[in-house]
Amino acid sequence: MILIGRNLSPFTRRVAISLHLLDMPFERRELATATQVEEIRAYNPLARVPALVLDDGEILVDSSAILDHLDEVAGPDRRLTPAAGAARRTVNRLVAFALGAMEKGVTAYYELNRRPADVQWPEGAARADVQVRGGLDQLEAAAQAADTASGGWLVGDRIGQADISAVVALDFIRAVRPGLLADGELPALDALARRCAALPAFAATVPQTP
Repeated sequence: MILIGRNLSPFTRRVAISLHLLDMPFERRELATATQVEEIRAYNPLARVPALVLDDGEILVDSSAILDHLDEVAGPDRRLTPAAGAARRTVNRLVAFALGAMEKGVTAYYELNRRPADVQWPEGAARADVQVRGGLDQLEAAAQAADTASGGWLVGDRIGQADISAVVALDFIRAVRPGLLADGELPALDALARRCAALPAFAATVPQTP
């Protein structure tokens, strides 16, 4: 398989981490949406990442759709999102908060760093930052309830998609919105992030500073 996109994209990174954790071999084509639009469009007409080229040449797009396929291939004992029931609903709820934080982090970053200065909208970026904080606060509450500082995982007794997406979201926001989060503000989430950072799947996908 071939994964399209850079680790700076949190959506791409959560797929890369999941592939590593599931021991599914893959190659990388680290194309950037800001500078390599046409190359990405060859894999996804929307010119968005990630895209995953399967062994038979089929191309999947959107991180959630890709991860759903990977769970299907992994099977019931190894999948990263539970197949059904309350646990699945909880994971999907937490992943939704993580994805929302990622999306609004992208919005704030582009508003203040990609637009020409004369058309930037600081109020829009500030509004997006509030939404980022709202998503991360929900993840922090879940991490506290799961006692991640003492070795717990967000849902269940092993690492899953909620943990992956929450940590990727936190790492991304710290990279693109430095200063938004004070040191020690999210202690349980930070504890989870430190544990995950020690895992090869996370260490191999550390995003570069934009």
